[in-house]
Order: sequence, then C-alpha cells, then structure tokens
Amino acid sequence: MFLKVTPTTEIGKAIKLKKLNLRYIGLFEVLKQIRPVAYQMALPPHLSNLHGVFHVSQLCKNTPNASHVLEPESVQLKKNRTFQVTPVRIDDISVKKLCEKEVLLVKVAWSREGIE
Repeated sequence: MFLKVTPTTEIGKAIKLKKLNLRYIGLFEVLKQIRPVAYQMALPPHLSNLHGVFHVSQLCKNTPNASHVLEPESVQLKKNRTFQVTPVRIDDISVKKLCEKEVLLVKVAWSREGIE
C-alpha cells in the first residue's frame, strides 16, 4: 500500500512537504486490519514518530503491473549534496501581472550530464 502525504496525517512533521513532492510515499506492508476502515502498516525507521494505524482514505492500493516498471535514476552527488545542471534553451517567456507589478516568467530546459 502507498501512504497519502498530507498535513492531516502528520507526515508533514516527518517529511518536509513542498509544492512538487509526491502525493503518496512508500510501498508499505500491511501488518493487520484493525477495523474495517483501519489498517496497521509496517513503517521504516525514519517514520517512527508516526502512529502505524491509518484510515483507508489515507491509503492507496498498489496494483503491480509488469509493463509499468520505473528504474530509479542514478544521480552523482557532490559532497555538499548538489549536482551540476546547465541551461540548454529558453522554451517560453511570458509576463504575469500581479496587482500593480509585472513578473517575468521564463521556462528553461535544463540538462544534467547529457540527460535533457
């Protein structure tokens, strides 16, 4: 099962919530069904501050599909946990009006070690 990441599940205290983070995390094992709508999950040590029982509305079923396999990208990090990216081209430029201000928005295509 996947676990939904929302501030109401208090995962925000264990994982820093940002705008582009995933909505669901993990692939956790169900230990047992507590009630018809509550399940106890096996959580990793970095989520040990969470209570292990979750409502079904906070869970998402994992349906394994052999044709949908995602390989994690290997990223070479520097000692300060950063990696080098370079701009390739500017795809779009637009101006957004906010009250009395005008903000320039630029859409840039980036490249990281030959991957665009």
